Amino acid sequence: MTGTPRPDSPRTTRHDHVTEVQPLTALDGRPLTLVHVQGRQPPTRGPVLVVHGAGVRAELFRPPLRRTFVDALIDDGWDVWLLNWRASIDLAPVPWTLDQAAAYDHPAAVARVLSATGADRLKAVVHCQGSTSFMMALSAGLLPEVDTVVSNAVSLHPVVPRLSTFKIGRVAPVVGRLMPYISPGWGDRPAGALSRLMVWFVRATHPECRNSVCRMVSFTYGSGWPALWSHANLDEATHDWIRGEFAAVPMTFFTQMNRCIQAGQLVSMEGIAGLPQSFAEKAPQTDARIVLLAGEDNRCFLAESQQRTYDFLERHRPGRDSLHLLPGYGHLDVFLGRRAADDTYPLILEELAR
Repeated sequence: MTGTPRPDSPRTTRHDHVTEVQPLTALDGRPLTLVHVQGRQPPTRGPVLVVHGAGVRAELFRPPLRRTFVDALIDDGWDVWLLNWRASIDLAPVPWTLDQAAAYDHPAAVARVLSATGADRLKAVVHCQGSTSFMMALSAGLLPEVDTVVSNAVSLHPVVPRLSTFKIGRVAPVVGRLMPYISPGWGDRPAGALSRLMVWFVRATHPECRNSVCRMVSFTYGSGWPALWSHANLDEATHDWIRGEFAAVPMTFFTQMNRCIQAGQLVSMEGIAGLPQSFAEKAPQTDARIVLLAGEDNRCFLAESQQRTYDFLERHRPGRDSLHLLPGYGHLDVFLGRRAADDTYPLILEELAR
């Protein structure tokens, strides 16, 4: 984990990127950040908000590839804003829930981007738990200014492999009684005896590579060897880069996700005003067009997750939304893959421009 740059000091992170990290306050007072990335030329299109998953950060979308997803957005003319919500490893760790992100983080981020750009609508690209929490807010009618959402991996209906169901239902509660969070970063930097024991177990059961963080990622988030990508899809530099991109995830998240998996849909955990108890009981309270992406080889959330959400949306608003199954891709290689610039970015750009 690296330190957060000073919010008032732009920096060049690539030869044609200028990055400004801006402080943002969630609606419950939690400090967040927005990362505004600009290219050589002013944007010709409107703002797009890009949202990461659990236990990573906004930099997830800028791996050491020749062409990143952020590059592709900028080259296509979009005004790019990356959100570090409360699950980001660039922020102080807290025992967050999806409810908090839906009710407090995403509405604040959308409002700030619209205020900063002068736009009245925006588009979003959301991944994993950034997607589930964003879809909760969208379905509850909390994001009326969003007109297009591209959701990767999972949205309203989480479906996981059988082994993952066992781990999150049986193993996670035991781990939760012993420690408040789990971190794939322990693969390189254990934090105490229990974490060292866990790393030893993972090394013994995940022989697929020598990258200890990669193996811990698979143990933490899925049921594959590896779980979030195919090794064939990652170049060596990116496979090494992930060592610094995964850190603490609170056990409160796994508790909520277990309840969602058992319910077959996203459910609230805290009873926050404005959020329903269940999120797929009635039509979503939004006119946004929803684009669902599912890697066919995803071993974190099965492609059936997005298929179920698409079927749900089709029942309520037929012909409005779309589903794309991505052969040869899994969970994160949709963005991090060595050929993603040719295989997946063009599809996302096409959907954003529709």
